[in-house]
Amino acid sequence: MFVLALSVMLAGVTRAQNISEIAKSDPLIISGAVGTQNTYRYSSVGNGYSSPLSNTIYANLNISIYGFNMPFSLFYSNDNLDFNYPQISFNLTPRYKNWTGHIGQSSMAMSSYVMNMSFNGFGIEYNSDKLRAGVFYGRLRNAINGDPTDPYARTPQYKRMGWGFKIGYGSGQNFIDLYMLRAYDCLSSIDERWQSSLAPQENIVVGVKGQVTPFKWLSLTANAATSVFNTDKRMDNVPVKTDFDKVFDVKYSSLMRFAGDVSANIILPGVNANVSYRMVQPDYTSLGTYYMTNNYHSLGITLGTTLFNKLTLSGTFSGQEDNLSNEQMFTTCGYIYGANATMRLGNHLNITAGYNGYLQTQRDGTVKVNDSTKIHRMMQSFSLTPTVAFDTELLGHSASLSLNYTENKDLNDFATGESDVKTKALGLSYNIDVKPIETDFTLTYSHQESKGFNSLYKSDVASLGTSRSFLKEKNLNFSASVSLCYNEIVRQSKSLSLGCDLSANYTHKKVHVFSASAGFNKYGDVNITEVHGSLDCTDITVSLNYAYTFTLLAIKRKGTSPNPSEGGE
Repeated sequence: MFVLALSVMLAGVTRAQNISEIAKSDPLIISGAVGTQNTYRYSSVGNGYSSPLSNTIYANLNISIYGFNMPFSLFYSNDNLDFNYPQISFNLTPRYKNWTGHIGQSSMAMSSYVMNMSFNGFGIEYNSDKLRAGVFYGRLRNAINGDPTDPYARTPQYKRMGWGFKIGYGSGQNFIDLYMLRAYDCLSSIDERWQSSLAPQENIVVGVKGQVTPFKWLSLTANAATSVFNTDKRMDNVPVKTDFDKVFDVKYSSLMRFAGDVSANIILPGVNANVSYRMVQPDYTSLGTYYMTNNYHSLGITLGTTLFNKLTLSGTFSGQEDNLSNEQMFTTCGYIYGANATMRLGNHLNITAGYNGYLQTQRDGTVKVNDSTKIHRMMQSFSLTPTVAFDTELLGHSASLSLNYTENKDLNDFATGESDVKTKALGLSYNIDVKPIETDFTLTYSHQESKGFNSLYKSDVASLGTSRSFLKEKNLNFSASVSLCYNEIVRQSKSLSLGCDLSANYTHKKVHVFSASAGFNKYGDVNITEVHGSLDCTDITVSLNYAYTFTLLAIKRKGTSPNPSEGGE
């Protein structure tokens, strides 16, 4: 059976609609939506930050022909008009049994050290149960070639072309895959005046990725790549024969670098663990990747277990160090560590506790570290969250408490503590579902204190909210909330705000949506040292919105019955 997959990519939109079987698509569907959004804002302190009245009208129209989507949009807001129409590029993906073709803007899965970019060109893949292979050729990026005399011209870049292949065997627990990429910049793709300040690049990357599972409880994986990279392809060739001569010219500007990682995954009854190591050499570059951090290596360990079917424990540690070339002024080391525990007590109570930390430090590189200025910082946090939930015939209850402590501290022996911050936070939440009237009520409270150098910030927020749906189809919804917020910077300022929000929305015949919302907020400085220590500031917001979705024309394929929810009135 031959299947032709076709997608349409729209300018400014990263997603594409894939149609796996054009023959099963509808010949023509014209659909869209129109609506309006109207918001009124009032502030007693003035409307300098926003317009007091905002009116928006929008219209969207989509024409779908055998799965090709062509959207149009019209947007009007306060005398501003914006119109967008589709700019279409094609991606043909024909499939026949185990074969897949790529024509146009497409992508092909490869090693993360080799290529993670899409290409615009041609490719073909073969995938069976164990054997897989693929090859492609195309443009990796477009040229940016503005006027060199324009002071506001965009930063230029060469058009980049590339080709590559992959081949692999195996599946599931045991496999090996080989990859190769050849990428190069096109010198003539930008103005000669740009070329003097921008070197064209090229490289070849060879990668391997695999996994073996010698035992049911142990699997080993590896992913590695070697890149030969010319920082300037205009340089003279090296007068020495190499293994790459047939596909790549090694020049005086060439660099050969390595990147890779290995890991071991262990799964035993009640215990799982993972150990991984990664190294990316300085200046490692693949022109098939968008960006890659280099000049570092890292080691990571994770461990988890479950005890008595009630207690789940997990821990993690990872350390990273840069300056593998020993050419930086300083070497920076970072360590991330954490532990978490979750206890289930009966059918109603759960308790979660956690600790997370980060330590950063420096040591000598090409320059000796100055003890008074070196980076030596620690950040850590502790958390405890018990939650409880239970139901009765008439009521459903759920409640949670959260406690958190965070510390950010400079550990330098000469630190004055000016950048240190300690934060304590407490949160309470209670939700009750009144089943006879199908109404939810939620009560929340939070308190936070942040202490810095000669400063203390406090915040308290309490809120009460409710929501309910009405009518047989539950298409009329109401919600309301009231909140109180108190903020204080000790010995500097105190402020208080009281807010109330209401909202309602109604859906008629699945195509008409009416919604309304209103917000009222009173706030002010309540510091007793102020002349006006009261809630003398007011903000009011009212919004009325309407949306209508429709189908102007629908020519369905044979055997398809129309969907009544898609039609307009």
